[in-house]
Amino acid sequence: MKKLLVLLAALALMVPAAAQNKLNDNPDSILGEYLIPDPGNDAKCRFTKNADGTYRCQMFWLEQPIDPKTGQPWLDVHNPDKSLRSQKTETMVIIDGLKYNAEKKVWDGAKVYDPNRGIKANVTICFTPDGSLMLKGTVLGIGEKVYWKKLK
Repeated sequence: MKKLLVLLAALALMVPAAAQNKLNDNPDSILGEYLIPDPGNDAKCRFTKNADGTYRCQMFWLEQPIDPKTGQPWLDVHNPDKSLRSQKTETMVIIDGLKYNAEKKVWDGAKVYDPNRGIKANVTICFTPDGSLMLKGTVLGIGEKVYWKKLK
């Protein structure tokens, strides 16, 4: 009986892994639009393919595009580069140069920019078994995961 339970547990762990690998097999499956959950101000972004075969992600919609304090569009006020602080967050590129790693079946080799904190982090991306896009950003070995929902 104990061996049967171990076998069933092992099979249960393998099914999600197989589903995840299946979603991550095609480099271009990342293309499309995603919902970025952000309490009070969800955003939408779009992954496109660059001419060199890498991928880029650009925001194109904010639930609340106007900063209620200023009455103006949200700006990238936390950007460490002061010359970019007047850039509108609604249309900014947050990932560029992302590459598909066929061996690991993930997208990596680029940085993701978080305009809420003004931080660029190394990013690794893959699909979860439920079809969400999981982004893991790391800075100096400290990581954080976020999940985006694919829209189209």
